[in-house]
Amino acid sequence: MRKMTSAIAAVILMLLVVAPAQAQQGRRNISPEERARREAEAARQLEEEMNTPRSIEALNSVWIEELTWMEVRDAIREGKTTAIIPTGGMEQNGPYLAIGKHNYVLQGACERIARKLGNALCAPIIKLVPEGNIDEPSGHMRYPGTISLRQETFEAVLADVGASLRAHGFEHIIYIGDSGGNQRGMAAVAAALNERWGEPIAHHIPVYYDKAAVVRWMEEALGIVQPTDDGIHDNYIITSEIMLTDPTMVRYEQRVASGLATINGLSIEPMEDTIAMGEKLLGYRVDRTVGAIRAAIAAATTPEQ
Repeated sequence: MRKMTSAIAAVILMLLVVAPAQAQQGRRNISPEERARREAEAARQLEEEMNTPRSIEALNSVWIEELTWMEVRDAIREGKTTAIIPTGGMEQNGPYLAIGKHNYVLQGACERIARKLGNALCAPIIKLVPEGNIDEPSGHMRYPGTISLRQETFEAVLADVGASLRAHGFEHIIYIGDSGGNQRGMAAVAAALNERWGEPIAHHIPVYYDKAAVVRWMEEALGIVQPTDDGIHDNYIITSEIMLTDPTMVRYEQRVASGLATINGLSIEPMEDTIAMGEKLLGYRVDRTVGAIRAAIAAATTPEQ
């Protein structure tokens, strides 16, 4: 029995070694003409597939990950040639907000920005970003649940995602970030990509993260002032914006039940009122971001005088 098993093993080993070698030898023996013919046929088949019409109606979504490749293809052909790459984070946000705070805000923000632009799609939210040192935890990494990337890893991901989208025909790549720590990496990658490509295709839009402007607008236009500072990584603006996507991510019911439904001296009750306020606040951010994106693209496409 042992001899038979050894013999079988020897045969399998020989097949694993010899078969690939024979296949490689076969490929080497193909004439240049045959190789060219096969490559031309493969190109023809791909071209035919690329021009095959959809057999069903497209999904009404601006999120690339929710679309089929045919739906993305057709969206680009119909003029949706701007791709937005949103970056969030996984970090501690006090006792009430989910660790994925920034990612939940971006679910609402990128959707609204893309639809308001009318010619854009959203890449998947990049949920993992630099949050502090890992080996000797610093910053948010001192808190359980935080996930951090090295700066070079983050920038490599941003560059590869942007390059992938450009390869498929997107004419402008937009980087927006919901966290302060993301801004430097996005600006650096946009500049590096434009240098590599020799044209201004990538755009970092810092206006999206101008939280101070949102605070001023909330106070001046809406008359809402946060009278206190609870000293936690949370505020009324971010809480109301998250509630647009999912109130459970601010632990709304649990806070109401415990008498803790306030942040920085402002009540988040009733839910409907806070969600309505979040719509106004996020709407202000979206409007400013859309304006900045349009200005960046216009500047990039206007010939120099």
